Amino acid sequence: MTLKRQFVIRRRNLKVMFDTGVTIGDELLQQVLGRSSDAQMKSIVATIQKEQNRIIRNDTSRMLIVQGAAGSGKTSAALQRVAYLLYKHRETLRADQMILFSPNPMFNSYVSTVLPELGEENMLQTTFQEYLERRLGREFQLEDPFVQIEYVLTGEEDELYQARMDGIRYKSSLQFFEAIGRYKALLERKGMKFKPLRFMGREIVGAEAISERFYAYDPAITLANRCELLKEWLLKEIAAFGKEEVNQPWVDEQIQLLDTEDYQRAYQRMRRQQQKSNDHFSEYEEERTILGRMVVSERLKPLRKWIKSLRFVDVTKLYCQLFEQSEIVQEVHMDALPEDWSLICEHTISKIKAGELFYEDITPFLYLKEMTLGFHSNHAIRHVIIDEAQDYSPFQLFFLKRLFPRARMTALGDLNQAIYAHSSVLQQSAVLTDLYGSDNSEQIILQQSYRSTREIVEFTRGMLPGGEAIIPFNRAGEKPEVIVVSGQDDLFTQIKEDVTALRNEGYESIAVICKNAEESKEVHEHLSKDIEARLIKKTTLSFEKGVHIIPAYLAKGVEFDAVLIFDGSNDKYTRESERKLFYTACTRAMHLLHVYSAGEPSRFITETDQESYVRR
Repeated sequence: MTLKRQFVIRRRNLKVMFDTGVTIGDELLQQVLGRSSDAQMKSIVATIQKEQNRIIRNDTSRMLIVQGAAGSGKTSAALQRVAYLLYKHRETLRADQMILFSPNPMFNSYVSTVLPELGEENMLQTTFQEYLERRLGREFQLEDPFVQIEYVLTGEEDELYQARMDGIRYKSSLQFFEAIGRYKALLERKGMKFKPLRFMGREIVGAEAISERFYAYDPAITLANRCELLKEWLLKEIAAFGKEEVNQPWVDEQIQLLDTEDYQRAYQRMRRQQQKSNDHFSEYEEERTILGRMVVSERLKPLRKWIKSLRFVDVTKLYCQLFEQSEIVQEVHMDALPEDWSLICEHTISKIKAGELFYEDITPFLYLKEMTLGFHSNHAIRHVIIDEAQDYSPFQLFFLKRLFPRARMTALGDLNQAIYAHSSVLQQSAVLTDLYGSDNSEQIILQQSYRSTREIVEFTRGMLPGGEAIIPFNRAGEKPEVIVVSGQDDLFTQIKEDVTALRNEGYESIAVICKNAEESKEVHEHLSKDIEARLIKKTTLSFEKGVHIIPAYLAKGVEFDAVLIFDGSNDKYTRESERKLFYTACTRAMHLLHVYSAGEPSRFITETDQESYVRR
């Protein structure tokens, strides 16, 4: 294609015509951006910009990194990219060979109509947490990232808070990923942990015997293959044990409890054996033997299933060894340990013993399990799209690469919205390029913000170091308002009045954005007495128009006509670690932004240009 041209036609009259190879005309883009937000993201094929086109048509990079400001069209361009790839490679690529990892279940609903509008089937969509739940949810109670961030935002009074923060950063790092790789090499020589095989309270094969057998295999055989060999050996041991067990007294007791159908089955089997052998023997003795085998086989079935699923490998003990045994700690972790390592170890092990895993432990635990028992790689997936990539740790990205070995990866994110305690992969661009090598990686930076009005962008970019690099699109609106109130009662009264007024003015989607889930629940209880409002939780599956009350971290990736920040005071938002959370909340607004403050406004506001907002 050598030329792309767009037209605006009204009542059969040609109003505007321009070539879009360089940039789209401001008039058409302003019309599109000036509309109300929808319950689902709409196709933006009419408003594609030149830099977004580079994302859509990139067909060579194994790793495509898109760093873009809030509202720069990262997700829209990524979905257009999916449609383009499905169209271009329609003979060899299907929608079910592409997967989108989104920030939360509600986001999946929000983007669900884009690809069908473009004439393509929806690709696979999930969240990283949903994948982890499928893999480990039966073994442990898994903490999710939202519970973790609630702790980060509210747990500062906990005496273990600093140790937890340091543990999150270390366990999410590339250093810990490499440490587990060294641990695997160590386990090939020593240290494997097994569970004994028990039957009715008796030990059939002890853990030490299993370990001896394991290390008797050729050291050149991988851990996973040795576990497979162990499985076959243990199944034979169980079969031999079952033959001996047939004559035990408990078997006779169980035979007496069998129903008529079981007896009939045994009789038919006995007759077949007699016909084959032409032998004459006591029917009673043969019937007893067959019934005994049936009873023992049925009773051993759960144990055989347990062995086939490799449950005899004690992965939980293996993971705990990383925090318990000083010899392993020194050999595996090397010099990368945090200062409060002993507290981190104590906290981690107590959590595991309670049958739970911290969010920062889930991926490392699963990675160790995969390294030991064999990787569940998915070779069918050809493209992986990761939205809000700044929320992923280096450890998680390297794990995803192992999970989808044949796939190309597109990572979309905004470092200025990296609100989690671990180090973001976007902070370390070398980590992302190291995934597939610099020759196979490309980074595209989007600096123009289209979502919000020029006034909102000029206000929000002032909260960030280096925010002047963000370029607002020339769409005019009202300056953000900072409304200082005397206390909580006044705060609720003001918000109720403003929500009612905004709805009367025609604003279709209004978000009251709170700092965390607890505050959101409290605000919902107050406002819902007078206003029809929906409380958004981490389990909310669909995005709809109306008034939403939502924690800031759940609002990522979506947009609203009007955003009202509930209590943006300095008491609520003052720590440096909360700067990006506050920025994320404010940048959800398309047309109008009000920040309410019970007392002095947050320093993230007062340190900005006072001309960029109206204070009242």
